[in-house]
Formats: sequence, structure tokens, C-alpha cells
Amino acid sequence: MRRTEARELFMQLLFQMEVQNDYSQEIKTRFVQEHMKDSNQLEYFNRLFDATAGNLPTIDGKLEACSDNWKISRMAKVDLAILRLSTAEILYLEDVPDSASINEAVDMAKKFGGDDSGKFINGILGKIVRSKDAE
Repeated sequence: MRRTEARELFMQLLFQMEVQNDYSQEIKTRFVQEHMKDSNQLEYFNRLFDATAGNLPTIDGKLEACSDNWKISRMAKVDLAILRLSTAEILYLEDVPDSASINEAVDMAKKFGGDDSGKFINGILGKIVRSKDAE
């Protein structure tokens, strides 16, 4: 499995967690057993989970601050899952280049999101990177 596939699976887990309003370790464990038990990307997947679940309020605050006139509750659930994943990579996984995270997020948005998802996600993530660089 490649990192791209691990990101796509993690986005699906985040989507499921958001829909069920359950960000517990148990739901992640079940998901991993069903989809990733033989994956060579399990360590990366776990790092993504820890970075996202452990910092969700901060991530959501950044997303709202960088998305003009968009509250988290109004965002499409797929877009939100992609944004949370990529924001966690940008803010907390130093070994992932910001540009790679944004490119992967835009590709996922084109594959799984709506017609304007790619532009929407690219714009917000660009603001997140600029705000991170300014700090």
C-alpha cells in the first residue's frame, strides 16, 4: 500500500467518525482490522490518527479561521475529512512536506468531493500554510 492509499483510507475513517460523532480508539481499531491489517502504512496511519484526534479542536479552529464565512458545520463532510487530515499533516507531521499534503488533499477532493471541492480545499490549506509560516 502506498501513502496515498493510506490517506484515502484515513479520510474515510474521519468521514465515518464525523457521521457517527465517535472519535474513539475503538472505531479506529475496527476500521484498521477491516481495511489495513496487512498494510505497510499502518505506522503512518496511526501517526495521522494521533495527530488528528489528539488535536481536533485546534485543527477545527484553524480551519474556521482560514475559511472565510464557512463554519465547520456547513462544510461537506468529505471536504471536512480531507481538510482535517491535511491540516494535521501540515501542523503536526514534520516529515510530510506541506506541498505534498496539499497536492494529495486536492487529488482526494477531486476524486471524492464535489465539483468545487478541489479549489475550496486548496484555498483553505494555502491559508493554513501561510499562517503556520507566519508564526
